[in-house]
Amino acid sequence: MSFSVTEPSNGTKWFAGIAVIAYAVMTLIPLLWIIATGFKSPTDSIAYPPVVVFEPTLEGYVNLFTDRTRATAQMLEEAGPPQTWYDEIARERGTVISGPSRYGERFLNSVIIGFGSTLLCMVLGTMAAYAFSRFKVPLKDDLLFFILSTRMMPPIAVAIPIFLMFRNLGLNDTHLGMILLYTAVNLSLSVWLLKGFIDEIPTEYEEAALIDGYTRFQAFYKVVLPQAATGIASTAIFCLIFAWNEYAFAVLLTSGTAQTAPPFIPNIIGVNGKDWPAVAAGATIFLVPVMVFTVLLRKHLLRGITFGAVRK
Repeated sequence: MSFSVTEPSNGTKWFAGIAVIAYAVMTLIPLLWIIATGFKSPTDSIAYPPVVVFEPTLEGYVNLFTDRTRATAQMLEEAGPPQTWYDEIARERGTVISGPSRYGERFLNSVIIGFGSTLLCMVLGTMAAYAFSRFKVPLKDDLLFFILSTRMMPPIAVAIPIFLMFRNLGLNDTHLGMILLYTAVNLSLSVWLLKGFIDEIPTEYEEAALIDGYTRFQAFYKVVLPQAATGIASTAIFCLIFAWNEYAFAVLLTSGTAQTAPPFIPNIIGVNGKDWPAVAAGATIFLVPVMVFTVLLRKHLLRGITFGAVRK
């Protein structure tokens, strides 16, 4: 029996292209709206009907990175002329800048915790996945199922026990505590994904390396890891996205020292209440690291999706 593959018709190609473009536009509209809101004035950000054409301003970003206080006309006169462009923006709203905000600290916490947990998860996950893939582990299937079962329960369901445990261990509101927690949550995902990638790497490569005098660790480091780089990069993206965007644990377990950006951004308050341009500006900046990380690894991500399509 023979099978023939027919080329899609021009009409099918056009329909598929239009569908993809429509989906992309619908997906990007909320993102573009958030970015645009960051450049609106507070009045335009809450206008109804929504303002599409507006005069852009950096007031939202100034409000995001600074703390301001309301000043009377006499106080503004005594303060003298504004020294910088952001002082001038603040003066236009009848406020003076009293110091930097804490958004920079929260953003740095997100970087430390997000990338730290991702790195630790990749190290532990790669070694565990290699062991499950290459060695005869007792009760392997049961252990793999147990690891997977940790993802079946929503994280918020175990939030209270984790809070009590962290309080007793002194890990509340610490970078180490959040890194360990996110690593524990993501480890099951990394083990299962990486095991699939390592299973697709022919064992003959390692056997040849062992015959050449390599130790098992040298064969793992010099042979398996380069071959599994695609899977490691793809898995790292998914782990980073979870750790970067996680909200529930961050709200419950952090309040000051180790608080990340997700619980901080919604609570940005201006001198007149909720400062929506500053919230949108914070969300826009918060998107950048994950977008850059994904773009840098996009080739590995595309290869990772199709890895194993042609088996040995």
